[in-house]
Order: sequence, then C-alpha cells, then structure tokens
Amino acid sequence: MTLSTTPLHDLSLAALVSALRQRDISATETAQYFLARAHRHTDLGAYVALNETATLAQAAAADARLAAGSAGTLEGVPLAHKDIFVTRDFPTTAGSRMLLGYQSPFDATVVTQLAAAGAVTLGKLNCDEFAMGSANENSAVAPIGFDAPAPVRNPWNRDHVPGGSSGGSAVAVAARLVPAATGTDTGGSIRQPASFCGITGIKPTYGRASRYGMVAFASSLDQAGPMARSAEDCALLLSAMCGPDLDRDSTSLDMPAEDFSRSLNDSLDGLRIGIPQEFFGDGLAPDVRAAVDAALSEYEKLGAKLVPISLPRTELSIPVYYIIAPAEASSNLSRFDGVKFGHRAHNFTDLEDMYKKTRAEGFGPEVKRRIMTGAYVLSHGYYDAYYLQAQKIRRMIADDFQRAFQDCDLIAGPVAPSVARQLGENASDPLSDYLADIYTLPASLAGLPGMSVPAGFGDGGMPVGLQLIGNYFQEARLLNAAHRLQQATDFHLQKPQGI
Repeated sequence: MTLSTTPLHDLSLAALVSALRQRDISATETAQYFLARAHRHTDLGAYVALNETATLAQAAAADARLAAGSAGTLEGVPLAHKDIFVTRDFPTTAGSRMLLGYQSPFDATVVTQLAAAGAVTLGKLNCDEFAMGSANENSAVAPIGFDAPAPVRNPWNRDHVPGGSSGGSAVAVAARLVPAATGTDTGGSIRQPASFCGITGIKPTYGRASRYGMVAFASSLDQAGPMARSAEDCALLLSAMCGPDLDRDSTSLDMPAEDFSRSLNDSLDGLRIGIPQEFFGDGLAPDVRAAVDAALSEYEKLGAKLVPISLPRTELSIPVYYIIAPAEASSNLSRFDGVKFGHRAHNFTDLEDMYKKTRAEGFGPEVKRRIMTGAYVLSHGYYDAYYLQAQKIRRMIADDFQRAFQDCDLIAGPVAPSVARQLGENASDPLSDYLADIYTLPASLAGLPGMSVPAGFGDGGMPVGLQLIGNYFQEARLLNAAHRLQQATDFHLQKPQGI
C-alpha cells in the first residue's frame, strides 16, 4: 500500500511508520488528518477528550526528530489512550462523574513509554466507569460532540454495543479514527471489545506492562495492552509499552523490554494448539462456533496440530472473579472520598455526610454494585467463606492451565459466547453480561497473556474473534500465531460500511 493509492486511515501502523520515516507525509499532517476524522465521526461516542494544541505540538516535535534522523520506533504515529490512563495534557475521568474535571500532574508509565518511542497522543477514549463493564454502557462522561453521557456505538452496527470496558479504544481503531490505541484488561476488557469490533488486541502477562498511572479497578488483575488492526501492529506497540517499572509499580516484573516482532513470520509447523472442551459447550452460539472452527481449520492448513484439552474449573471463574475483583475495587475506590481530588458534594453537614453524599453522587450504579459486593465479601464473618475460598480456587484455575500446557503450546477458543448484543438489551439484567465473560476470565485470573484475533463474522454481519492464550511470557508466540493466521485470511482488513 502507498499513500498515492490508499487513504491515510487505511494504512497499517507499520506502513504509517514507514511513510513517516521516508518523509512521504509529516507527523503534523498525519495528526491533523486523524483529528479531522475524530470530529467527523463523533456519532460513535469514542472520544471523551481532545487537545489539538498539545497534539500538534507533539507532532511538530516528532517532525523535528524525523528530520534530524533520531526517530523512535513509533515516531510521529498518532495513538489514543483509554481514559483510564492519567495524562498531563488531557483530562482523566475513568468514565466517572467522580473525576470530571480532573487533570493529572503526571503521565502514566505506558503513556510515557509510548511517547518516548515517538508516538503522538490524539486524545482520550471512552470506557466503562472505572473499567467496570462489558458493553461500554456504563460511562458517566459525555463524549466529544455530546451534551450528556452516551454509550459508545459499534461501527459495524450502531444499535449494538462495542464491548467493554475498552469499548472506546476498540471503536476508534475499528472505525479508523486512530491507527491504534491503548486499552486495559481486567477480566477481558481488551479481548472482548476487540472481538466485538473486529480488531486485534492483546493482554500481556500480568506485570509485563506497568500499572503506574492506571486508575485502579482490581490491582491483581488490571493489565495494560495494545489494540490495533493487526498482530504486527500490536507487536510494535507492545514492544514499546512493556518493561520494568520497579520504582513505581510493585507488581512490575523485572524483565527487560522485548522485541515482540522478532518471530512474527516463524513457521507454525508442529505447533500444538489446545482446544478446551469447556469452551465449546451448549452456551456457545452456533455462528460464533462456526467462525472459530473455520479459523482453527486454517491453523491446521498452516501446519499446526489441534489437541483436545480440559480446563475443568472454567465455570468457577465467574464466581471467583466476581468475588475477587469487587473486593479489590471496594478497597481501591475508597480513595475517592471528596477530600483531596475529584467530585465533592456541595451540601453536607459533617465529614461523614460529605463522604456519603460525594460517593452517592459520584459513583454510577455498576460501580456502586461492585463496591457493595466487595465490601460484603471482605466483611467480618464472610472473608473466609468467600474471599479466601475464591483465592484458593484462583490458584487451582492457574494450575489447570499449567497442566494443559504440558500437552500444548497455546490454547485457542472463542472470546465470547455470542456476537455483540444490542444496546440496552441487558439493562435490567447485569448478571447476563457477567456470565458472558466466561471465556476471558480464566486467563485473567491466572495472569496469562491472551489475545483476540479477527476470525470472521456471525449473525447480522457482526465480527467474531478467536481467542489465543499463551503460557507466561509467551506473547511473541501468540503474536506469531495471530500474524500467520492474518497472512492467510483478510478479516482484519475488512472495515465497517461508511468508514
């Protein structure tokens, strides 16, 4: 693809890097182009903050480095960040009324690392409040172009959800509003929206990417990762995002940065792909199963071998996750009390009344639901019965994966039981969304790397993602498997109509 024959927004991240290095286009022109697209497609509700002055200043600095021959690996490439990462030049809300108007005095480590590689920040992207949700219907922040909070809309069908909580990131990439974006994954919040929107997203091994500057939801689960159209593009981003941050993040791994692009083109001959029987039960929609099966057949053509395996505690991942994650959320969100920063109630009688009214006004229904659940399972008399037991089963789930990896090199299956549902469909039944996380939660609880790769389309022409799960620190192998599939198929190149 060349600039003369391909619209700028259809270039891959890798192609855009090349075009910028060859000076076929400037970083400033590229930033202006994508800012214009952001304004043109505000109906999708993807962006919640733009700062064109800051963006164009970063682009001008990138142009100077390109001219001087001192370009970074992502020099001049525009990216956007999920509004869960704090940023100095853009407001940070985490999708919550509690943080409306908050401006961080520092950047998150992931933002800093991508900037050090030369990336230019376009803006901040919508997300479920405090990353709690599977549909991006829980944001309390008005997107750019809206006067009130509005859900992010799936560009493949605007009456359907994009998935969550990184729905804004997935939509912005799928609609070609930005070449790539950051997301976070606590229980599937990169993989599920990537699947629903027909893009590629990867959650690395827990601790690979720094959590410093990520507004915390569940500290033992939250992990940053890239979302882009292809595995090749995700590899470029992940290489810049990962690395030790020991002084600022106690959960950061003491592992050096890695080039995840190094083995993208390796042969898949002899690769053993585990197929968990628990991922292909009655709850899996026929259209999703057909797309996943077709993708697995492609792997066999590429030389891989499909191996039946079992992950027997898959069903337990739902109750385990929805005990541990709310417990950690109830602790993490206690800092939002109206004293130091964030929303504060205007009318109150004393300190306790201020706490109550501030939190009642600042937190949305889903966040309150999880805080209350978490406080309950941590309370006296229930800690041993619920939280402690959940942690024990979490260890067993991780052990199940290690036994499976004795027979296979990576694991494959669906990302979600169905394609993206309609907006508002589960408004009165939040448990339905919880149950739909069954295929993504096990890898999160085990801290394993996982990704979603476009695998075709289901009912209504909605995208279907194939989930790949690797053993610890096997991100390069996952990206290799995803890249080879994308060389054999074109699902990642297809885009919604009118984009």
